[in-house]
Amino acid sequence: MTVGFRVCARRRAVSKDVVARFSGVPVANVSDSMSRMTAAGARLRPFHAPGVRLAGPALTVKTRPGDNLMVHKAIDLAEPGDVIVVDAGGDLTNAILGEIMVAIAKKRGVAGIVIDGAIRDVDEIRASGLAMFAAGVTHRGPYKDGPGEINVPIAIDGMVIEPGDLVIGDGDGVLCVPFDQAQAILAATEAKQAAEAVEIAAIAEGTNDRSWVDAALAAKGCTIQS
Repeated sequence: MTVGFRVCARRRAVSKDVVARFSGVPVANVSDSMSRMTAAGARLRPFHAPGVRLAGPALTVKTRPGDNLMVHKAIDLAEPGDVIVVDAGGDLTNAILGEIMVAIAKKRGVAGIVIDGAIRDVDEIRASGLAMFAAGVTHRGPYKDGPGEINVPIAIDGMVIEPGDLVIGDGDGVLCVPFDQAQAILAATEAKQAAEAVEIAAIAEGTNDRSWVDAALAAKGCTIQS
């Protein structure tokens, strides 16, 4: 098998139950539960209709910047519910995909696509209803020559994504939850959600305690003039 130009088999993937439970929590709270140490970078922004959320097992693609041959193959391999995650080097010169590829992906039941690179046909993508995150937009089309790899570990801005890891996304961006840690991170996130619900209720009732702000300032030696 040629390193750099190969299609590998995915050996594992997060369960549908895990996907469903993560679908109901904000990405920011999951990120907090991972010590705020993991991120795909602020450049990856949503290019879909407001309110669309992303969650599913990763089908990973590593491709030469500006080339989408292996992305086409990944769409053909995708199973319903998959999230296709493409490391295209962050290059914005050529779009990796557009309306036609998105239509095929949606027909196959793909849950969403994440591209560290550019896309085009943005209006049509938003209208499609498919979750789409990308680093930018350009009208210039892609090449279809390769090389590239499918179902290998990839990284976007330091965030490592392995095949079958959970990938989630909302208006705050994209986050990868490692396969082996998904259950523990879910438990921590649900506990945070419950605590925030109590705090929001207290805010609505006017009973929330804000004394911690002055206590923190005093502990750090801040002088407050009256």
